[in-house]
Amino acid sequence: MLQYSTWKYVVAALVIALSLLYSLPNIYPQDPAVQIAANRGGVVDDALVLRVRGLLDGAKLPAKQVAIEDGSLLIRTGSADVQTKVADTLRADLGREYTVALSLASTVPDWLLSIGARPMSMGLDLQGGVHFMLEVDKQAAIEKRTNAFAEEITSVLRTGKFAYTSVSRATDGIQVVIKDPQDMAAIRAAITREAPELELSVAGNDPTRLIARVTEAQVKAIMDAAIEQNRTTLDNRINSLGVGEQVIQRQGETRIVVQLPGVQDTAQARNLIGATATLEYRHVIDYGMEAVEAARTGVIPANAKLYYSRDLGADGKRRPILLARRFIVSGDQLVSATSNPDPQGGGPAVQIELNNAGGNRMLAHTRDNVGKLMAAVYIESIPEVRMVDGKEVLTSRVEEEVINAATLQGVFGKNFQTTGLDSQDEAANLARLLRAGSLAAPMVIVEERIIGPSLGAENVERGLTAVFWSFAFVLVFFLVYYKMFGIVTNLALLLNLLMVVAVMSVIGATLTLPGLAGIALTVGMSVDANVLINERIREELRDGNTPLASIANGYEKASGTITDANTTALLAGLAMAVFGSGPIRGFGITLIIGILTSLYTAVSVSRGIATLIYGKRKKLAKISI
Repeated sequence: MLQYSTWKYVVAALVIALSLLYSLPNIYPQDPAVQIAANRGGVVDDALVLRVRGLLDGAKLPAKQVAIEDGSLLIRTGSADVQTKVADTLRADLGREYTVALSLASTVPDWLLSIGARPMSMGLDLQGGVHFMLEVDKQAAIEKRTNAFAEEITSVLRTGKFAYTSVSRATDGIQVVIKDPQDMAAIRAAITREAPELELSVAGNDPTRLIARVTEAQVKAIMDAAIEQNRTTLDNRINSLGVGEQVIQRQGETRIVVQLPGVQDTAQARNLIGATATLEYRHVIDYGMEAVEAARTGVIPANAKLYYSRDLGADGKRRPILLARRFIVSGDQLVSATSNPDPQGGGPAVQIELNNAGGNRMLAHTRDNVGKLMAAVYIESIPEVRMVDGKEVLTSRVEEEVINAATLQGVFGKNFQTTGLDSQDEAANLARLLRAGSLAAPMVIVEERIIGPSLGAENVERGLTAVFWSFAFVLVFFLVYYKMFGIVTNLALLLNLLMVVAVMSVIGATLTLPGLAGIALTVGMSVDANVLINERIREELRDGNTPLASIANGYEKASGTITDANTTALLAGLAMAVFGSGPIRGFGITLIIGILTSLYTAVSVSRGIATLIYGKRKKLAKISI
């Protein structure tokens, strides 16, 4: 009567083996490390390795390893104190050509990584990191959208060939001054068609002045859209820059919370949040003597703006170039950007796709300017921390340079490519930042907290201690109270914990303090399931059934009750994982994984173990329970 199929034993053996294998990376600790990445002008190569080793030897700072890994230079250290000293020493010497940041380096063997076995990710409360509260500039978001509305109104007037004097910003909205009052009705209808969000009214008794206002409902919609775009942009940017397990969520009407586990360098975290890169395409006014003279004298034509090209002149200096003040299209109108070698020259290039509005503007410009020059301007905004009156002040440094000035060979619109980049890595970096998008409105840091790795280590130690002692108490209780079946139960509980760790490692779940609490809770729920089975077996024995029949009936009759009880808890965990965020979501994910594994270990695996012990005995007088 007590049977367990061979295929179930095979499945259980595979589950145990895979659980052991994919849990193994969690026993390898991470090394405190310093990561060096090249900015524009910097190169990560063997010369940099020798230079860094010389600096460390000069400062008498020991390093476990200095090597190039995944395109960056990684210096592994033996402690957090040495890590900080190494970062300070290198940052002072390497300057702006390189970004020096604190990190944690994996020590998991390559053979484990090759099969996808990785350690569990740890959250901010365990691993340490930074927490930012960002305030979105409401006025700037509204002003940016209002300027876009003004552009749309101007486009409507030009497309409809309406005679007008000006379209300008005013205190009460966007002021449109037309020449013929008889066009007012047609203009209002055209603007309403293109921008129905605007509230239109004639100013006073002047039939030639139209005021377009942004309604309160539209202001709320603008802020909602700005915060969502900023949140998405931050998420894309941080993902693309290699910081995982981040928490980026809205809080209140104008704020965004950003948590970056594992990032210990505040300045580096600010760079991750605030650094932006974009392109602008502008018409070239002059790339010769007029530009050189403007750079020498400082006298620039009213319709032009002075830039400097990446190309060097005969004197070895960057060449000046005069571009139109008004850009043709910018990164805000970009749909996608990919980096591929130029099909013709083979050099680095970025393929650009614009939205309809940007494509129409580019089409109109190229149609009228075939044979003339158009320039691509690379703009990078880099946050910097400066000391002002003894206090840290966050500012930004904007770098602009012309990376390409080419003759328009034909007419094109939405799709084209930009060349003139230094390397394929720079092309990939530009495409990545362009895809991440731009912020809809500026943000300021209103709150900043740093959780050091020592606090995280203390949290990990306490959490693991709590889980360990909860397990130890349960194991001892079962050994004393259920005897042989206590051993069966303990083996099932240990396998349950092993499976939870393995599954969380495989799916890339983030372990937090609430997650540790969830693991402790699943231990309790798994205990409940085993208690139900063991007590059911005792009840069958008291009713006079044989030991083998009691074991079989105990598992079969208790399985339904266990499944029903765990299903309700599973639904609660699912709701927390889907609708919750932060700690609630982490708790829900851990709870779901623990419930599913405990169902398998308590009902199936423990029965297999009991069958191995008692199943081959045809005559069994009693069992130890």
